[in-house]
Amino acid sequence: VQLQASGGGLVQPGGSLRLSCAASGDTLRWYFIGWFRQAPGKEREGISGIRGSDGNTFIADSLKGRASISRDSTKNTVYLQMNNLKPEDTAVYYCAASSAYLGWNGLTSERVYDYWGQGTQVTVSS
Repeated sequence: VQLQASGGGLVQPGGSLRLSCAASGDTLRWYFIGWFRQAPGKEREGISGIRGSDGNTFIADSLKGRASISRDSTKNTVYLQMNNLKPEDTAVYYCAASSAYLGWNGLTSERVYDYWGQGTQVTVSS
């Protein structure tokens, strides 16, 4: 499966962005889709995930209350809606797909992922 992440950009603190992860080559229903981000000088961290088989969603504490993840099966796309963005949210955001049955462990291990998108830059600054 090929993943295309998009929707990043420059936003002021307190603003919102919706990131998209569009898939081609297979249906997302068979995958766990995770969102990761990597800030300059920091390790990549898992921030959200959605399990294709049942739609269960997972949001890391760093974004809890400010983000939601959803999918549109008709567009084979997963969305990450982020609100009340802060400067510390500045990072390159990646989506990834895993054929394994994952839950919270989908946010803590990159090794379980089979496919990665190219990343989209999010910059939160006034």
